[in-house]
Amino acid sequence: MDQQRHADNQALVALVRSADPVAWRTLTDRYTNLLWHIARGMRLSQEDAADAIQTTWLRLMERVDTVRQPDRIGSWLATTMRHECLAALRRRSKVVVLEIFDDLPDHADPFDDALLRREQDAALWRAFRSMKPRCQTLLRVLMTDPPPAYTEVASALDMPVGSIGPTRKRCLAALREIMAADPYPFESTAAEPGGDQ
Repeated sequence: MDQQRHADNQALVALVRSADPVAWRTLTDRYTNLLWHIARGMRLSQEDAADAIQTTWLRLMERVDTVRQPDRIGSWLATTMRHECLAALRRRSKVVVLEIFDDLPDHADPFDDALLRREQDAALWRAFRSMKPRCQTLLRVLMTDPPPAYTEVASALDMPVGSIGPTRKRCLAALREIMAADPYPFESTAAEPGGDQ
């Protein structure tokens, strides 16, 4: 069992495919914490998060024989989990608010704080969705409370641990540039958060 705990992902998936219960338990122990971080980052309720995690593991159980890159099973799980979270949000008709930074420029008097906040959120989401998918994925995972360990992020996203911090910094800088370049940062659009997911 101790040997399996330290097995690489490819070996672990091979054991799971052969219906080894210890390998399955090792795999779930390795990645369940990361799945919780993803759920929290997407603002799911505790109940919805638990359902999404359970469904993600079920999807793996159903498709483990067809996973093309078992060494990147962490990335497969993270992607599947995000799809399940989005499905849960659509079912509940929730609006996902991703708080990347608090110092958004204020171009209007706060005559209606709720309206202004919605406009800020819409502008942030427009900018966020225009970023490269890799940046979107990394920021979604990292902007959780508490944040996941870099080793978990590295395993799930197939990134070297040492590149996570610099990549995060570049992604946030790119997001700020997009926000600064928007001449109408708080203009409403039909593409509200969740509206085009």
